[in-house]
Amino acid sequence: MMKVFIYLIFMIPLLFLNLNWNLFQISILLLMLMFLTFSGFKFFTLISYNYGLDYYSYGLVILTLLIISLMIISSNKIKKSSLNIFFMLMNFLLCFSLLIVFLSLNMLVMYLFFEFSLVPLLLLIYIWGYQPERLISGLYLFFYTLFASLPFLLIILYFMLDCMTLFFDMNFYMLDSFILHMFLIFAFLVKLPMFMVHFWLPKAHVQAPVSGSMILAGLMLKIGGYGLIRFMSLYEFSYFMNSYIWFSLSISGCIMVSLICLIQGDVKCMIAYSSVAHMSMCLIGLLSLSTWGVLGSYLMMISHGLCSSCMFCLANFSYERYQSRSFYINKGLINLMPSFSFFWFVFCAFNMSCPPSLNFFSEIFILNSMLFYWSNSYFYFIFISFLSACFSYYLYSYTQHGVPYMLYSYSLGSIREFLIMTIHLVPLVMMMICINFFIC
Repeated sequence: MMKVFIYLIFMIPLLFLNLNWNLFQISILLLMLMFLTFSGFKFFTLISYNYGLDYYSYGLVILTLLIISLMIISSNKIKKSSLNIFFMLMNFLLCFSLLIVFLSLNMLVMYLFFEFSLVPLLLLIYIWGYQPERLISGLYLFFYTLFASLPFLLIILYFMLDCMTLFFDMNFYMLDSFILHMFLIFAFLVKLPMFMVHFWLPKAHVQAPVSGSMILAGLMLKIGGYGLIRFMSLYEFSYFMNSYIWFSLSISGCIMVSLICLIQGDVKCMIAYSSVAHMSMCLIGLLSLSTWGVLGSYLMMISHGLCSSCMFCLANFSYERYQSRSFYINKGLINLMPSFSFFWFVFCAFNMSCPPSLNFFSEIFILNSMLFYWSNSYFYFIFISFLSACFSYYLYSYTQHGVPYMLYSYSLGSIREFLIMTIHLVPLVMMMICINFFIC
């Protein structure tokens, strides 16, 4: 794995060249192709110099590199500004820190870069955010993460003193205390985010630029799920004894957040709340502690990363033309931008887990794991599925139909915009076709 980090380090001079924008994006895509061609997982993993790639981190690493390259394409306005080098540096730091989180075999290294990824994201929000309220949204993001992560650091130090190692494959501790379990899991629940510790997410999404929203929806929320999978395999007894608490909060929170989606007046805010609902589903699958649940959650993390990222892109395309995110102004887009209406329809349908999307398969797996865990949970799943369809339909119908606010026609989108949406769509459909690869 060191060859990957050396590749990234040698990319730093690209940030200061004249053709830096395109070269940086192509370099990230080349690195993604390198990962795609990795073959022969020896003993289920590729380990070198205390970094490793296994089946869990493989899909998330590919997703990281794809979303980072799409962030560069989507931020075309920043390309012409004087801060474009600084913007690429922030993207580079995010890419580097997220790769280390997904590839690290050491708890402390994972924790350090888990926290460090907050810094470039905060700078993205503060410098390229929309309104003055971005200061308070950055404050929410910072303090929620800090409050949850300090106990997690103490737990890691406790493991170090007890087991004299922080490597995942050597750390064997019988975790039977609920307090220790809560401290261990809480940092990941805030990042996921679970209902009741989710308030930072809509704030951050609404004020972030399109690149910040893409990285938040596509990758930052996935760190929480990835951390839960990693620690769940180590401290299974602790999860087995206490997961009913988080399961109950997730299943009730998912219904409440879906209802909150139906009263939103801001397009980005509604997509952000729908992310909270989907991540609650993901958490339900993980806490069932079954193979189907973990597989369903893993597939939902990847599918939601692509689907939600593209929906924020679509919201940004209409924002660039209307200069507003309000539902009351973003109406009748099918008359003004009919070429985008197809993509709005497809991604709203995928968001409500219609076949043939990857979201559909992941929800089927999660439903099965919920029934294994608690047979009466099908009653709640009916509500969750129905409300998910409601807010996705509401989003599509309210934005595409109605009387347009402006009479000027923006019927043509640029090639860049269609490219972004197509690159989001193709992996979702291709992974659904190749679903047998994941099950086997």
